[in-house]
This record gives sequence, structure tokens and C-alpha cells, in this order.
Amino acid sequence: MTSPTPQPCESATATRKPKLTLGVLNNYRDSDETRLFLTPEACGMLVTMGVGILMESEAGIDITYSDEAYASNGVEITTRTRALHCDVVLSVRSLHANDINHMRPGATLMTLSDPELPRDAVQALLDRNITLLALDSIHSANKQYTFARVLDEIDGRAAILYAQEGLSFLGEGKGVLLSGLAGIEPCEVLIIGEGWRVQSAAKAALSAGARVTLMDNDISSLFEAERNCGPMLDTTAIHPHVLYNKVKSADVIILDACTREFSFPKQLSAAMKDNVYLLDLSVTTPSLIVPRTVAMAVSNVLINFLSETLQMGGIQRQIQTLPGVQAAVVTYQGHLVNKLIAVRHGLYAVNLSMLLSATPN
Repeated sequence: MTSPTPQPCESATATRKPKLTLGVLNNYRDSDETRLFLTPEACGMLVTMGVGILMESEAGIDITYSDEAYASNGVEITTRTRALHCDVVLSVRSLHANDINHMRPGATLMTLSDPELPRDAVQALLDRNITLLALDSIHSANKQYTFARVLDEIDGRAAILYAQEGLSFLGEGKGVLLSGLAGIEPCEVLIIGEGWRVQSAAKAALSAGARVTLMDNDISSLFEAERNCGPMLDTTAIHPHVLYNKVKSADVIILDACTREFSFPKQLSAAMKDNVYLLDLSVTTPSLIVPRTVAMAVSNVLINFLSETLQMGGIQRQIQTLPGVQAAVVTYQGHLVNKLIAVRHGLYAVNLSMLLSATPN
């Protein structure tokens, strides 16, 4: 009996045409950005799902992953120009106009929100019919802003790392711990603001052993902070006399946006301790010092999002049917739909719902 001739085994990952190509870009080297949104393991999972990933060489350096680590998980390491030519392009920060001009017409760009997106970048997006999604504006059906929450929680926790270093001798501080010891009072941390970022900072400071006060000008947000942070957190409304006393005794002051508009009074600077550590989260991004944690956390969210993308038949289909994705659209197929950016540049914003109603399903 003649043995059957062995047939070559077709490799699914080597020969199957990807359902979607994803270009992952390196950060601009003249920026302070260190974060990347995909780990090698996450890329491997996406490749298995049918996503073809093209990554710019050395994109993983800041999170201490080599090109080889990504290549071993099915990623094609390539040039920036080739990565820009994918169906979907992923970048942490917004792209310059010259990079957008290398993208495939009609492609999708995913970045973090950028309210100061330059006029020439907006025009390049419109000229090439690029759909721009702001990842941190995407929300789920139950109004959970998953991308934003992950990043805010990391920023809040990393803010306390900043504070601990700032108080230490290495950070040219007074050389103290946040926590107290037998016979020594803990440091006082004053946090002014609302939301996940300040609550995460409060939790981290409490875990480090500090005495923490959170102030805001809305009582309901303080109720939420108490519920999420536990009874060890002191909460108080912003009143001039109380604020003055808290500022005067604080070793660390962390500022963020409050529920209602509030500006920290400049005259209170005179009441601060000489060696107080002051951090304004509206102008600082503490997660830049822990970019690998960011990559691991955001990877989990991206895997879920892109899995849904494949199941629904593409990002355009997600936009057409999911209000949470519609909320993140900045430009859509040659139209500017974000009102804030339109006002900033004196442009006209088109209503996305009207565009979608005119788009064939």
C-alpha cells in the first residue's frame, strides 16, 4: 500500500489575509511622551484574532520591549511609512500633518484627545478622509469611559510617586516619608479636585500612610470619593477659611479640575510651607514615568475594543451603531465633527448623526 504523500501544513498566521491591519507608531523623539498602548503579548493575541500588526522599529524602547519581543508575537517590524499605511493607525499623541499625509485615504487614526490639534493636522485629516477617534472619549453602553479611567487611575497613583520623590533627599525635598512612624506624625496631603484621577491619588497616598484631605466644590462628588476611598479619607467643601488652614499645614498639595470652575488663589502661596510639594495634574502627566504599566493596562482595553471591531465588521460599523464610539469621533470621512476643535480654528463642524443617517448600512 502506497503511503499518502505528505501535504504541507498551511500556517494560519503566515498565509491567512488579516481581517484588519493595525499600524503602531513610535512616539516623536522630540516629545516627552514615553507611553505605548500595546505589549508584545497583547499583539500576539490580536494577531491570533486576525489583526495584522505592523510596528515602527524601536517603538517599544521606552517600555523596555525589543523589536524581537514583538516579532516573536507575530508583529511585522517595519518603517514608519509602512505602518502609517495600515487600515487603522495607533499613536498615543496626535500626529503631525506630514505623517497624516502618508496615511491611506479613508483609514482610521486612533490617539488620545488633543483639544489643541493644529490646524494643518485637521486639514490633512479632512483632505485624506481620515476618521480620527479619541480613545479616551470612548464609552461603553453603561457610560464607562474605560480608556480614560485606566489612564486617570495610573496618573493618580503615579502622582504620589512624584510626591514621595519630591519629599525625599533625592528629589531635593526635606527628606521625609509620607507615612508616619512611632512618635512621628505622617505627612499631610491636600488634594483639590474631583474624579478618578484625584481619587486614585488619594487612595495611593492613604496606602502610603499619609493623612489625606480631599476638597471639592460639589458635595455629591465628595460623597462619591468617600464611597470609593473609604473612611480614612477626610473630605471637605472648599471654603476660604478651611482652604487656608489646609494649605498652611499641607506637605503635599495636588491640584486638578473641580466639579465647578475653581482657580487656586495665588495669594495662598504665601501660606504654604517653604518645602511643600505642589503638583498640578492639569499640566502634568505622571503616568509618563510608568509607561510599561500603561502599556499593560491599556492593552487589555484595546484587545476588547478591537475584538468587537472584528466581530462587527470594522470600525466604521462600530461608529454607525455604537453611541459610545460616536462620542469619540473627531473627524469622519472628510468631515470635522468635533465642535471644540471647530471653534478653535474657526471651522464648521458637521453633525455626526446627520452624516451617519446619510451613510448606507
